[in-house]
Amino acid sequence: MRGILKLAYKLLVNDKAKFTALIVGITFSVFLMVQMMAMFAGILNRASATVLNVGAPIWIMDPAVQTVANTIGMPDYVLDAVRSMQGVNYAVPFYSGGALVKLADGTYQSVTIMGLDDTTLFGRPPLLEGKLEDIYGENAFVVVKDTEFRKLENPSVGTQFEVNDNRGVIVGIAEVSSASLFGVPTLYTTYYRALQYLPNPRFTISYVLAEPKQASDIPRIKQQVQALGYLALTRDEFMDRISDFYKYQTNIGTNILIMTVMSFIVGLSISGQTFYTFVLENLEKFGALKAMGAKSRELISMILFQASFTALAGYGLGIGLCALLISLARVRLPDYAAMITYWDLVFAFVMVVIIAGVSSYFGVRRVLRIEPFEIFRG
Repeated sequence: MRGILKLAYKLLVNDKAKFTALIVGITFSVFLMVQMMAMFAGILNRASATVLNVGAPIWIMDPAVQTVANTIGMPDYVLDAVRSMQGVNYAVPFYSGGALVKLADGTYQSVTIMGLDDTTLFGRPPLLEGKLEDIYGENAFVVVKDTEFRKLENPSVGTQFEVNDNRGVIVGIAEVSSASLFGVPTLYTTYYRALQYLPNPRFTISYVLAEPKQASDIPRIKQQVQALGYLALTRDEFMDRISDFYKYQTNIGTNILIMTVMSFIVGLSISGQTFYTFVLENLEKFGALKAMGAKSRELISMILFQASFTALAGYGLGIGLCALLISLARVRLPDYAAMITYWDLVFAFVMVVIIAGVSSYFGVRRVLRIEPFEIFRG
């Protein structure tokens, strides 16, 4: 069998034109599939940036909330009720809202303002510059240094601006694990300062952030919150809820799916047609091997080996090309959100296996039908 596979390899690589066409077809098919899925994974990750950065174990919200950016205010009694629930270690209010900031040169910039609990500052990001206690000072804000930081003219500690005709001062520069999806800078301040500076409806609590005493208390907390008429989700459940919204209730998921299917069809058609042509051109060699006593299973092994070899080589090159271009794009475009996940690699591998299987199927059928006397008669 080893000699048969070695012969199959030589037959494959000696036809450099066909071999190159097979590799290129599968490479670009994998590249396009992984690139599309990586873009979608990056979008979903950025969409859950606030949930990741704050890191609360349980998020309590209005049941109509679909994404972390589309908040629906809750009355103050919800916070008091959650704090008194069995199994709750602590609970704090959290504010999230948008505002227009007037910069020193007179231009305006949209920002997202996060209001942290005045007592605990739960959910605060780690600071690169400044002191955390300065956030209690008059008009104090902390700015996040991410890809949108430059839109605020690269502020430093002491930079002043205006929010709804109120003076604001940068007292700290922070870093977060994930940048926002929506392309706006993020400012942190205390909860009550956010309420004072921004116009708000009657109910002002965007979310109640809670921590259970034990993981086993989470189902009980959910039931008690549901009895109030609100929804309690763990961090992972909230992220899944956000992902489902972008997958099924926006056009993003549909468009990515269509592009991925098209990439698969292109790769399948190119590799399938090229591989079948390769088999036809080498039909005499397969017939000669059959006449010399090669068994059907050995010929099948040759075809499967050739298809698998080209598929795996194209898979590796496609993944490498995608990773390289994403790395280069991030250097030139800091806002670029694409990221390759484990499931992207698994999905692309399954698609490549299907491409190899379909390609080899037609080749195997043609080789098994050949009769040695037809070769020698020609």
